[in-house]
Amino acid sequence: MGFADQRFDVNLSILFTELPLLERPAAAAAAGFTAVELWWPWTDTPTPGQSELDALKKALDDAGTRLVGLNFYAGQLPGPDRGALSVPGEESDRFRANIEVAADFAASTGCTALNALYGNRVEGTDPGTQDALALENLVLAARAADRVGAVLLVEALNRPESPLYPLVSAPAAIEVVDRVNAATGLGNARFLLDIYHLSMNGEDVSGVIAAYADRTGHVQIADNPGRGAPGTGSLPLEQLLDELRAAGYDGWVGLEYKPGDRPSAEAFDWLPAPARAAN
Repeated sequence: MGFADQRFDVNLSILFTELPLLERPAAAAAAGFTAVELWWPWTDTPTPGQSELDALKKALDDAGTRLVGLNFYAGQLPGPDRGALSVPGEESDRFRANIEVAADFAASTGCTALNALYGNRVEGTDPGTQDALALENLVLAARAADRVGAVLLVEALNRPESPLYPLVSAPAAIEVVDRVNAATGLGNARFLLDIYHLSMNGEDVSGVIAAYADRTGHVQIADNPGRGAPGTGSLPLEQLLDELRAAGYDGWVGLEYKPGDRPSAEAFDWLPAPARAAN
């Protein structure tokens, strides 16, 4: 197998960020990619105007790029917020206001994966209270995702970079996935397996793949150390992706790495051009 046998998409919230948002789909297409994903692009609002939503959809359509993954509103990303759905008060309200907006935008673009970042622990707030709120909001998000034919993704981040984020291991994220599926009966909550975050946590990535490939709804990669392109660090990314394929995962692999001190368009030399266009 190898890199040429995977289905790659480009995360336009970490690559091509030297360009305005509406120019990034065309830049990804010019680099040879047909699929992209995004963190919630409007970090200051969960409910952008319809004209902004329409403009982004037009940019995706004009470029011929398919949106395959989208985050629900998650506060400031990149930044310290790491999500909103478990944060009592205004942030949780903002997440709830975003649920149907994000789901409807996903439906309009054919996007079938919606990622809900859990949110940081809040000093002085009972973790159990936050977890109960998180489950309520994840149930709402799972139902909205199901309405538009999408899966709900739950992601583990890494403790060194996100010390207040409670889901910093694959088992912790899987536990939340199971709670959501038990609460909804829909079975559409899935694990977002981010190889970079797992490696930063010191987890046995091959072991995680063997244990949870069948419950994985999306994969993201970056090398470690440095969160750069494959080949800039020491992770055996090609081997790990082969292990995922052998375990039955045939979904999208999001390129969620930093381009380094070069334009994003030059950060794909590790991937043969024919392997960039996927159906």
